[in-house]
Amino acid sequence: MPGRFFLTTPMAEIAAWMEVDAPAEEPPRQNIQPGQEIVCFTDNGFQRMRWGIIPVGRVNARGRPVMETIINARSETVFDKSAFDGVGRAVVILDGWYEWTGEKRRKTAWRLFGPEPLIFAAITDEWTAPGGLKVPQVAMVTCEPNADVAPIHHRMGVLLRREDVALWILGNKEDVAPLMVPWPNGLLRIEEAGDVDWSGP
Repeated sequence: MPGRFFLTTPMAEIAAWMEVDAPAEEPPRQNIQPGQEIVCFTDNGFQRMRWGIIPVGRVNARGRPVMETIINARSETVFDKSAFDGVGRAVVILDGWYEWTGEKRRKTAWRLFGPEPLIFAAITDEWTAPGGLKVPQVAMVTCEPNADVAPIHHRMGVLLRREDVALWILGNKEDVAPLMVPWPNGLLRIEEAGDVDWSGP
């Protein structure tokens, strides 16, 4: 499931491809990590959000506080878990993501991407930090892998077509349920990513 992303396509090109107003330009990023800010598209246009939701004040089935940072939410339970009560929806448009295979210290990094940008379904929330600072947050929605991804990982991000973005953001739970399925086979490209500086941006 997505744990690192990359986006090197200029935001002006992304916005033109989406047929929406362009946000401020972003520097090319080969290694987007959890906890960092990423650009999301919401019903209010493009916004920067921190990747990772801290569902402070929510409890699990045993009544205990849910405090961990959630970077990915399972499509099968995203509308059922108390940790996700009241979340909004957005999409994150990226060039692709990375997965790893193999044993520790011998892992192989893989770059997964398509012929055009990929639109990841996401949920959003706002965390109130100590001192009252409001922090917009985002987490990706994941599903079972398609045949392309299955040899590398047992989950993948829910990918959307451009024409389904408005439905994902504004539709009710029943409307968006059919969108949370694996991406069609054969549309992704996969290559080794040994050229990435994992310590850099």
